[in-house]
Amino acid sequence: MPFRKYVEIGRVAFLADGPEKGKIAAIVNVIDQNKVLIDGPTTGVSRQAYALKQMHLTPLKVKFPFDASTKLVRKELTANKVNEKWAESSWAKRLENKAKRANMTDFDRFKLRKAKAQRNRIITVALNQKKKALRKAGKI
Repeated sequence: MPFRKYVEIGRVAFLADGPEKGKIAAIVNVIDQNKVLIDGPTTGVSRQAYALKQMHLTPLKVKFPFDASTKLVRKELTANKVNEKWAESSWAKRLENKAKRANMTDFDRFKLRKAKAQRNRIITVALNQKKKALRKAGKI
């Protein structure tokens, strides 16, 4: 599978570190090999220089010209429904689940453990019933 996530104008990036951690923004301009100019008007990220080491490139991309204004970037991001596409992605869902697990209380973890045990018990009983029926029929 060829590499598809290049540092380019219009590439949407997930900001993994720094003051805007956890948000997405579009690359507007490449400053040098270590920094890019980003803008995320739909997610509350102001136009600023950001280090490439502090972001992860996503497969999402929008089309706008080099050094586009914030108004144009907002228009393209909303027209391409980037926030909805990001929310639907497995990456965003995984981050959301990770945050939920981190915010669980001790009692929440206890309830989860009990619910999983109950689910496993139901599955085991159903499986054993099927095995017993197959043994009686002589198929095992």
